[in-house]
Amino acid sequence: MDRTLLGLGGKRPSEVDQLPDAYASACPTRQALDRIADKWTVLILGLLESGPMRFNQLRREIEGISQKMLSQTLKSLERDGLVSRKAFATVPVTVEYSITPLGATLAETLVPLRMWAETHIAQMLEARAAYDRDDEDAPVRLDVA
Repeated sequence: MDRTLLGLGGKRPSEVDQLPDAYASACPTRQALDRIADKWTVLILGLLESGPMRFNQLRREIEGISQKMLSQTLKSLERDGLVSRKAFATVPVTVEYSITPLGATLAETLVPLRMWAETHIAQMLEARAAYDRDDEDAPVRLDVA
């Protein structure tokens, strides 16, 4: 596959200064991949896809996420243009988060990823347990650095 033609954003190759290549160490595309690969991003965007939510509502829906991690992830998503934040002048201040059009395009692609994970987790756990059993029985490898 010719990686040089991927990710041009609808531009002709002559209109792009440097073609994105996620396999190149200096490519900024890797920042997007870091964001996409984050489990909290997947879960937050999945919830916001159905409509705006308040901070505490998100925290209740996503079991296991700390207040600090939710806050950090929402700030990063807002910075990347994937989520918008709206504050209401109430006492105490009410803050609502919603998905942006850019975030919605990402959420569309993440739904199948989440569904794959939910569908195949049992197989992955079985494979992991088998690997761990085999690893315990195997002699110590001296060729591993």
